[in-house]
Parts: sequence; C-alpha cells; structure tokens
Amino acid sequence: MAGRIGFRYMKECLTQKLKSMGSPVAKSRHLSSAASSGSSSSSSSSAAAAVKPKFPHSSRKGRLLTGATIGLLIGGGAYASTVDEATFGGWLFNATKVVNPFFALLDPEVAHRLAVTAASRGWVPRERKPDPQILGLEVWGRRFSNPIGLSAGFDKNAEAVEGLLALGFGFVEVGSVTPIPQEGNPKPRIFRLREEGALINRCGFNSEGIVAVAKRLGAQHGKRKLAETSSTSTSSNDEVKQGGKAGPGILGVNIGKNKSSEDAAADYVQGVHTLSQYADYLVINISSPNTPGLRQLQGRKQLKDLVKKVQAARDEMQWAEEGPPPLLVKIAPDLSKQDLEDIAAVALALRLDGLIISNTTISRPEEIQSNPVSKESGGLSGKPLFGLSTNILKDMYILTKGRIPLIGCGGVSSGEDAYKKIRAGATLVQLYTAFAYGGPALIPRIKAELAQCLERDGFKSIYEAIGADCR
Repeated sequence: MAGRIGFRYMKECLTQKLKSMGSPVAKSRHLSSAASSGSSSSSSSSAAAAVKPKFPHSSRKGRLLTGATIGLLIGGGAYASTVDEATFGGWLFNATKVVNPFFALLDPEVAHRLAVTAASRGWVPRERKPDPQILGLEVWGRRFSNPIGLSAGFDKNAEAVEGLLALGFGFVEVGSVTPIPQEGNPKPRIFRLREEGALINRCGFNSEGIVAVAKRLGAQHGKRKLAETSSTSTSSNDEVKQGGKAGPGILGVNIGKNKSSEDAAADYVQGVHTLSQYADYLVINISSPNTPGLRQLQGRKQLKDLVKKVQAARDEMQWAEEGPPPLLVKIAPDLSKQDLEDIAAVALALRLDGLIISNTTISRPEEIQSNPVSKESGGLSGKPLFGLSTNILKDMYILTKGRIPLIGCGGVSSGEDAYKKIRAGATLVQLYTAFAYGGPALIPRIKAELAQCLERDGFKSIYEAIGADCR
C-alpha cells in the first residue's frame, strides 16, 4: 500500500514539474514542423538550419533544486515500495533536510509564503508514527498527543491547519486575526539573523480579517463533523475528547486588534463572536511590539477591564455540553516585576484559563549586538529570546502558584529546550523561529528528545515535570 501511494505521489509531482517547465519537447516538435513547412516554399536547407528549438532558461540554482527534487522523488518512490507507511514517512521528514536550505536563498517573507502554501496543499510529510505515550496529556478537557505546538504568526490566516497538524504538532495556533483586513507594516519587515538562530519582524498584524478566516475554519470544522458522523467508532460522553475542532490535533485562534481601531475591546469581542465556535482555545494578543499602544493593555486596570468584556462576550454565546473555549492572554517578555505581579493577580481573580509566555522582545541581547541586522526595529524571536522568556515563565508560574496552565514560548529549538520550559512551569510549549530554520524534520526530533529527557530524569509523564525547577 505504501509503495502505491509513494509512486502515485512521485508521478503527480513529476507531472506537475514537467507542466511547469512548459513542455520543451513539444515546443521542439512544433518548431521542427514549422521548419519543414517553410522549406517547401523556399530554400529548405537554409530555413531549416535557421530554426532552433528554444528550451526555457533556468538558473544554476534552479537546475540544482530541480535535480535534487527529482532525485528525491525517484529515490523515494523506489524506497516506498519496500517499507511501511510510518517508515516511509520518516524518510520524507529526513528528505526535507535536503530541500530546506534552498529556502534560505529566498527573501524571508517569500520563503514564508511558500512554506504556508506547501502546507496548505499537503506538500509536506505526514507523521504516521504515534507519539511516545509519555508525551500525552490532558489540558482544558482536551487530549494532547504531545505538548509541542506551533505558535501564532506562521499560519496567520488559517490556510494550512490540516497540513501543519499532520506534521506531528500537538496543537497549532493561527493568527493573529484582526476584525478588518489590513496589510500590516511596509516591507521589508522580516529579517534573518541566521548565525544567531533568530528573526526580527515588524509585520504589524497583517491579516485577511475575521470573515476570511471564519470561512476557512468553518469549512474545516464541517469536514471534521462529517467525518465524526460517518465514523463507526463510539465513545462515552465522560471520556476526554481526542483531538480538536480542526482534526486530530488542537486548534488555537489568536485574536488581535486593528491598528486604526480606537476601541480595542470591541475588536477582541468581535473576534470572539465570529471565531470562537471554531477554536479549541482562544488567545487575546496584547503583547505584539509592532502595533502602537497595544502593550499598554497589559496594565492591571486595562487588562482587567478587557478580560471581563471578552469573557462576557464568550459566555453570552450558545454552547453545547463541552462549553465555551478556554481564554488565554499572551504577554510580553519585556515586563517589570510589578507588571508580572499585576498580570498574575488579574489572571487569578478572573480565573483566566491560561497565559502564553512570551511574545517577541524589543530588547537586543548582547550576543546579537555585533550583527548589523540587530539594529532593525521590531520583535526579536529565536534562540536569543530563550533565557529571558524562560525566566519570565518561571516567575509567572510562582506568582500564579501553578494554578493556571502556562504555554512556554520563545527560543525553543530542541527537545532539551522544551524540557527546560516545562521544568520552568510550562504545561505546553510553542515554537516558530526554529521551525522556520529547521523545517519539518525538526518536529519528530524535538518530540523524541523531549521523551528522552523525561525518561532520563525519572519522570513518568509531562505532569510530573511541570514546574520541577520551581519547587
């Protein structure tokens, strides 16, 4: 079965590749025919000699990429005929290591656009192996097969949810989504610090808007419901639900405000009314450094007023037995001790369902200051953010007394990094920048390394490791 699937996939890819090349063979035949016709009415030998088939020009990089891709497809097809689907899937993940470096030759935003398109069309590997049992956990009444998620910012408009979940993420967060479509800040607005494993972005909530995103999520939700209805399997009502509203993994929806909006609360309320029915959890993003005035909403009074309005908007809607989606707030790493205490107090008082720690930083750690790109304005993500965001995570876990699920985000690029986040108080972990650099092959590696870390230190589950460094 795997062999047939593999060969069918290779055949389709090769066919598409030949079509995209403009069928040079056909062009050659056409030109030859034209030459023969012309020779019957004039000097045939000279006319025929003057006409030459024109093959499409391609750069050296293009030829290398084409050759590498075709080689991988042919080799993969042969390999697929001898192995099971899980093993073949593992080979495809490893094969992406060959193609991924070519993305580094492209403009960062162009590379990002291509990656989203590939995932949306299913041109990415699918994880066939079950996750290690030690990685499974339950949060908010949902069963996560593993705690590794993709943070908001990658799939801003919910175009590739199914493809990204198929890569093996335990959950995927889309957005930030704004009520009205907006282009964001002028380009260029994404900058690589390759040696430091970091990015600086000042995108500014570029979004197609809640209507476009709601249509996509609605279609995915309907597809999921149809599959559940046609399924012959049954489960008891008191059983923890496997997967979420978009497929086998959990879907988070991150909501933002429009740059021109004068009423932030109204923007978030509108997002909740339109998108919450499709979300397994909701996120209020008040910490992006690229929207003027947004971070001011992290103040104690402002945050309290905002959360109350958003909670009321969510709770006034009609919900089935499973109830409304959990509500989380995403905070910045650039906060004072007093700011953290105020946020923790509001979270506990209003029984917030969770916090995401953290967004990008406007600071520039010493280790990147020698790089000229570090002078660009915007939020810094990636490895240089790890220490700062993890310290804030640990502080918040202590301030909230471990009563609120925390999602650790910032600088995660290995299973050991994810493990450190969990020991610092994270229930779940998100990444983005490392995925942009490492590609699909990073996901199974991080999960395997995390399982090894847990077993190495004698933990039998994720639960036992949460906050271990805070006890």
